[in-house]
Amino acid sequence: MSYVNPPDFVGKMIDAGESKATMSTRDTLIRAYMAGAILALAAAFAVTITVQTGNALLGAVLFPVGFCLLYLLGFDLLTGVFTLVPLALLDKRRGVTVRSMLRNWGWVFLGNFAGALTVAVMMAVVFTYGFSVDPNEVGQKLGEIGHSRTVGYAEHGAAGMLTLFIRGVLCNWMVSTGVVAAMMSTSVSGKVITMWMPIMLFFYMGFEHSVVNMFLFPSGLMLGGDFSLADYLVWNEIPTVVGNLVGGLAFVGLTLFATHARTGKSRLMLPDDVAAAQPAEKREGANA
Repeated sequence: MSYVNPPDFVGKMIDAGESKATMSTRDTLIRAYMAGAILALAAAFAVTITVQTGNALLGAVLFPVGFCLLYLLGFDLLTGVFTLVPLALLDKRRGVTVRSMLRNWGWVFLGNFAGALTVAVMMAVVFTYGFSVDPNEVGQKLGEIGHSRTVGYAEHGAAGMLTLFIRGVLCNWMVSTGVVAAMMSTSVSGKVITMWMPIMLFFYMGFEHSVVNMFLFPSGLMLGGDFSLADYLVWNEIPTVVGNLVGGLAFVGLTLFATHARTGKSRLMLPDDVAAAQPAEKREGANA
């Protein structure tokens, strides 16, 4: 599998964050657009499998194919840049500023949304024969998902909003672990295996991924879901984005950076080290 040690792959994380923060707008948008489109296709694939087989676990097991493809192709998801770019800022990499970080996040968000929306329109056409008939079984399921994961949260008020936020945190804890996992190996098979596990976990557990939702909810609206655009934004997308930011940065990026890039001093000191750490006058008294 060609395993890469944590201090080494954390260095790769910081390098990746620097590269993304300083990337041209053109390249950022292209890579984000393709990432959103591929992840949307994977979500459509997983929902289709779940509906046709009645087995949600099988859909979750196969969903990571899209995630693995987009990362092997070098495309960018909002959930990944939330975790990687701040590390380059903390490491004081040249050209990485708060402004460049926010710029990257903004363009990646727009690119992901455009890619996911493109696939949402295409799949809505497929599920309805160009909007000439009612949605098929998979299309109806997409409408139901949109309703349950917007209005369903709203029915619980503040408790629903808290649940939505926590699901967003848990999601990017796992998704960003998948992003980092790709850096733990130098072989394609190793990268795929390590990415697959956390992505499968987040999808099966029903955690909230901002980019996946950029496909699920617009397609649900087009396919007759009983919720509104405002429901989608207020009771899903915005809280999910915030939760994804907190989850990826707090539980993956900052923890790895703190313990592997900014490692604390060891408590085990050799005798020579102890002597060197003593005040000069104490060392002179010991030598007298």
